[in-house]
Amino acid sequence: MTKEEKYAALLPAAESLSSGDEDVIARMANLAALLHSEFGFWWTGFYRVCDGGDGKVLVLGPFQGPVACTRIRFGKGVCGTAWAEDRTVVVPDVDKFPGHIACSSESRSEIVVPVRSNGRIVAVLDIDSRDLGTFDDTDARWLEKVAECIYG
Repeated sequence: MTKEEKYAALLPAAESLSSGDEDVIARMANLAALLHSEFGFWWTGFYRVCDGGDGKVLVLGPFQGPVACTRIRFGKGVCGTAWAEDRTVVVPDVDKFPGHIACSSESRSEIVVPVRSNGRIVAVLDIDSRDLGTFDDTDARWLEKVAECIYG
């Protein structure tokens, strides 16, 4: 099965899981588990936009994988960059990304997708792989559709 076919098969399940619960944290938890189990990614999860006391910060949300960084500032690392630039960021080699935050030395490539509610970013979907060049435009396109499931 191609990557495209796997995502096409996964999307209805993602939509179903998201429509079945009113709690956004529960929806994020199930979507992280679904993506993680279907694709075998190294780390799959969400960071939520929260008030960090001295401004907005991304705070660790539901995830699957090894322990992770708990807070990421606006514009910092891949997650903070996707948030600041309001776009999906695909990084084929995290060692070549300026300012990459290494929560795990085993992470080699990464994709971060903004999650929006009423037009503003409220979280990001962050996925890491142990392999270089794992993510591409196919992942970006389909993961953006998965991210839309969080708030419908």
